[in-house]
Amino acid sequence: MCGIVGYVGPQDAPPLLIEGLARLEYRGYDSAGLAVLTDRDKLRVVKRAGRVRDLVEHLPPGFGGHTGIGHTRWATHGPATDVNAHPHTDATGRVAVVHNGILDNAYELRARLAADGVELVSDTDTEVIAHLVGRSQAATLQEKVAEALGQVHGTWGLAVLHADHPGEIVAARNGSPLILGVGNGEMYVASDLAAIVRHTTTVVLLDDGELASVTERGFSTTGGKAAAEIDVDPAAYETGEHESFMLKEILEQPETAARVLQGRLDDRFGTTHLGGLEMTPHESRAFRRVKVLGCGSAYYVGEMGAGLIEELARIPAHAEPASEFRYRNPIVERDTLYVAVSQSGETLDTLLAVEEIKRKGGRVIGLVNVVGSAIARACDGGIYLHAGPEVAVASTKAVTNMFLGFALLALHLGRVRDLSVADGKRLVAGLEALPDQIAEILERQDELAEVADELAKAESLFFIGRVRGYPVAREGAQKFKEISYRHAEAYPASELKHGPLALISPTMPTVVIVPDDDLASRNVGALEEIAARGGPLVVITQPGVDLGGVQVTRIDVPASEVELAPILLTIPLQLLAYRAALALGHDIDKPRNLAKSVTVE
Repeated sequence: MCGIVGYVGPQDAPPLLIEGLARLEYRGYDSAGLAVLTDRDKLRVVKRAGRVRDLVEHLPPGFGGHTGIGHTRWATHGPATDVNAHPHTDATGRVAVVHNGILDNAYELRARLAADGVELVSDTDTEVIAHLVGRSQAATLQEKVAEALGQVHGTWGLAVLHADHPGEIVAARNGSPLILGVGNGEMYVASDLAAIVRHTTTVVLLDDGELASVTERGFSTTGGKAAAEIDVDPAAYETGEHESFMLKEILEQPETAARVLQGRLDDRFGTTHLGGLEMTPHESRAFRRVKVLGCGSAYYVGEMGAGLIEELARIPAHAEPASEFRYRNPIVERDTLYVAVSQSGETLDTLLAVEEIKRKGGRVIGLVNVVGSAIARACDGGIYLHAGPEVAVASTKAVTNMFLGFALLALHLGRVRDLSVADGKRLVAGLEALPDQIAEILERQDELAEVADELAKAESLFFIGRVRGYPVAREGAQKFKEISYRHAEAYPASELKHGPLALISPTMPTVVIVPDDDLASRNVGALEEIAARGGPLVVITQPGVDLGGVQVTRIDVPASEVELAPILLTIPLQLLAYRAALALGHDIDKPRNLAKSVTVE
C-alpha cells in the first residue's frame, strides 16, 4: 500500500501524477514512482526510494505522455530501494502495475514464475501481478487483469498500463480503496479523493471484486457503476494558514464537534435522534450487550465509548482490537450490538471483522467518518462522524467526533432503558457545551507548549489513568509515540504498584489523567507513590480536584458532566504530543513507518 493516482486524457500526465502523489504524502510512504505511455506507445518508468521530491529530481527530459499511473509505497515486502518502488513491470517492459495491499500467495507465485524462467528483480509481491498480466493471452486489457487476479489471493487496489492497449488504464479493487474521477474529456484513478479533488469531485467508488476500464472517453465497470457527485470542499485538503494538517485539524475541533451534534440532540425528552441506526426503540432495547471494534486510536476511543454505554445504558459493553477479533473464532451473539469504529471507513482489519460478524448473523453498526466507505456500506446502519477530511496521520478531530458519536449512542440506548429524563437532559446540556469548552482548551496552546518542551526531553514516559481515565491515557500515549517517537506507555493507575513502579525515576515523567469523579482521591494516591520515588508529574485534571501537597505540573480542562470528561481530558494530550514533536523537529504529518489508512492485515 499506500497511494495510487492515474490519469488519461489530453493533458501531459506526469505533472498531474506528481501533484496527486504530493497530495497523498500524508498517508506515509518510503518511495515513489511513475509510469507513462508515450505518444509512440512506449512505456517509460521512473521510480526512486525517498520522497516525491526525490522522484521529481530524477525525471529525465522529455518524460511525458497522456496516460500514466503513479504510486507512493508503504512497505509490505522488501526494504525501501529504487527496485522495490512501484510501478513494477513485466519481463517485456510493456506492462506496468501499481498496487496497494498484500498478496497472500506471493511466495508460491514467485516460485512458479521462477520455475518458468521468469527473472524477478524485486522483493515485492506486486511484481508477480505485472508478470501474470504480461503472460496473459486474453484479448482485452481488462480480461488480462481479471485472468491475473484469478490466480492471486489477498488484497489489492491496483492500476495497470499496457503498451499494447494505449490510452487505457484498468483498475481493480479487493479490500483496498480505489476510486475513479470523472473529468471533462479526461479520467482519473486514485486511492484517495485527496489526490484528485482539485480536478473533479464526480467519482465512482469501486466495490470489492470490481474492475474498471478507464479511457479519456469515460469508464466502464464490471459492477455497472454510475458516477456521483461528492460534497466536499477542496480547501479541506489544504493546510491554509497553518503549519501542518495536524494543527489545523486540532484547531477545527470546536466546529467539527458542533457539526456531529447538530440536529441529533433532543432536549425535550433528553435523548438523541439517530435515524442512521435504522433501529426501532424495541430493537435497541433488545440488546443485552455491546461489543466495540476498532484499531489504534479508534480502539482506545472505543474503550471510552464502551465505558460510557455501560454507565448510561447499564448493559455490559466491551472494546476489543478489530485486528484480533476474527482470528480467535469469536462467538457472535444475536442479542449483541456490534459497533465498528473507523475514521477512514477502509481499515481492513475492522472491515474483515464486520464481514465476520455479518457472516455469522450479527447486527453491526458503524461509527465512520467517510461517507460511502467500505465499512459504512457493510454495516447495517450507523452514525456518520461529520469531522470532514482528516489528513494528518495522527487522528485528532475524528477521535473527538468518535467519542461524541458514542455519547449519542449511549444516550440513545440509556433512554430506551432506565436513564431518567432528568439525566438525559443533563447530558444533552453537557454535550451542547462541549464545543465551546474545547475552544477554551485550545486557547491555551502556549502554556501547553512549555510543558511539551519538557516532556520532549525524556526518552520514556508513562501515561496513567483510572477507569474512565485509562483509555484517555492510552490515547495520549498513542499520540506521543506516533509523532514524537518517544517511548510512551499507558497503564491503569491501579497497576503501577504491580510492576511498572520499578521504572519510576527523576528522568521518567508520568502524565496522569484525573477526572473530577469519585475516584479522584485514589488517583491522588498514585501521585503520592510516584512523587515519593522522584518521578516528575504532569496532571491533566479539572477545576475543584484537590491534588493535595504533591508537586505537579497541573493542566486544568473545563468542568463538565462527569461522563463526558474523557474527551475534554484528551484535547491537551493532542497538543502536548504535537508540541513535543515540533520541539524535536519531526515531520508532524508524515510520521515514520506509519500510514493514515491501514488497508493491509
